[in-house]
Amino acid sequence: MEFDKDQHNMLYYNQMLRADQKKKAVKKKKPKSFAKKEINLKDYLYVPDGLEPLLYTLYFVLIPYIIGSVFLFTTIAGANFDNFKLLDMSSFFIVWAIGYEIVATLLLISILVMFLKHDGDSD
Repeated sequence: MEFDKDQHNMLYYNQMLRADQKKKAVKKKKPKSFAKKEINLKDYLYVPDGLEPLLYTLYFVLIPYIIGSVFLFTTIAGANFDNFKLLDMSSFFIVWAIGYEIVATLLLISILVMFLKHDGDSD
């Protein structure tokens, strides 16, 4: 009888150990979705603390305008400064819109490349 009791206790103890090990077992993480990835603009742009609203506004206005001006200079004016001076650069919005479209296209291409490189395991 005593042997059966010890054997029964041993089985019960082993079951408790297995249940405890299952709880502690590391569950395999699901791959993180690319769409749920967190984006921090400070990783891509220089922005000191406290000046975020001002600098983001300046970046939003100046980067597309500069890109648009460079595009007009190289493609429309043929990289000739005399031809570039003949262009009507007083139309700020048109130059900005051209640059905005170029910047937006480049951003979409970079997002596509990051999506294709995404493995889901990294944070």
